[in-house]
Amino acid sequence: MDEIVAEYIRRTVLKIPRDEIKTVLQKWGFLSEVQLQTINFCQIKENISQDVVQLCEENSAGIKQAAVLDIIYNHIYSNKRVWSVYQMNKTGEEMDFFDLTDFKKKFKRRLQSALTNVTINFREYEDNAIWIRIAWGTPYTKPNQYKTSYVVYHSQTPYVFISVSVLKSNLPLLCQALVAASNYHDIHEMELRSHSLNSLKDIVFKRYSQNFQSYYPRPIQERNVAPENSRINQENRNEKERIQRVNLEVFGDGPQPKLEFARYKLETMFKSDPQMNVLNKKEPFRCLVKFSSPHLLESLKSLAPVGMADAPLSPLLTCIPHKARNYFKIKEKKGVSPRSFVSP
Repeated sequence: MDEIVAEYIRRTVLKIPRDEIKTVLQKWGFLSEVQLQTINFCQIKENISQDVVQLCEENSAGIKQAAVLDIIYNHIYSNKRVWSVYQMNKTGEEMDFFDLTDFKKKFKRRLQSALTNVTINFREYEDNAIWIRIAWGTPYTKPNQYKTSYVVYHSQTPYVFISVSVLKSNLPLLCQALVAASNYHDIHEMELRSHSLNSLKDIVFKRYSQNFQSYYPRPIQERNVAPENSRINQENRNEKERIQRVNLEVFGDGPQPKLEFARYKLETMFKSDPQMNVLNKKEPFRCLVKFSSPHLLESLKSLAPVGMADAPLSPLLTCIPHKARNYFKIKEKKGVSPRSFVSP
């Protein structure tokens, strides 16, 4: 076995929590149950990794087997990466039959024709998700297995989830390969980003809870309230109930998907008194709005109840998950679409 492959397998094993190493190796399936029984999983991780490498040497593991182990690791611990959402578009309404073998062939051919030193590995999962691992090289260097890009593509949908390495210059090549392999015309970034891949899927596939609460408990009546303050207290209770009701109508009563980043562009005309002559030319006002938070949607949901914003919130804030299907082109009067990669 190549020393580079052995070192990569060793480092991958070291990243896995010790109590879960055996489970991950069983999902990998490269080592037999008899071989796994020879490993003492109670010892320190360094010794476990050395034992795994030794068994892989007996099985003559190659870079393909090491890449599959890496895919399994990233599938289980997908929150270790930052994921962005892309949406592909067709020129017409025609529906093409999806052929996985043809998709793989076209994807590899497009990437390898543009860049010789690149390794590509695929793995299919039961939810129609195709995981693609790409290790990039240069015309003069071999692919770097430690700087990989990951793509999760759900067949029969236009949505792609991409986690890029530090080599962001290869992103256009990756997008061109996806468009060509899936028979779409172009691909747009939706400006949705998060460590939680499942939450991003919940947003674009509309899988998160939107059940509205039909019963609202009455607030507890306060005792010993002075007569002169009763009207003020009642107004405060009514306002709290109104905020709660509006929040439920907008966000629902279920947990929000974990979104960490959102961005959109605005272009609107500046309004002023013509007599003030503030603007000589009718130039549009442009701005770029960015939001980031460990849990963006839950943060927005809590603004009104804690008194930091009026209820209801502006539609520019509450429509973030609802506008996802339109590659997140949010507009006030005239929207500016995000950057895109178009198929030649």
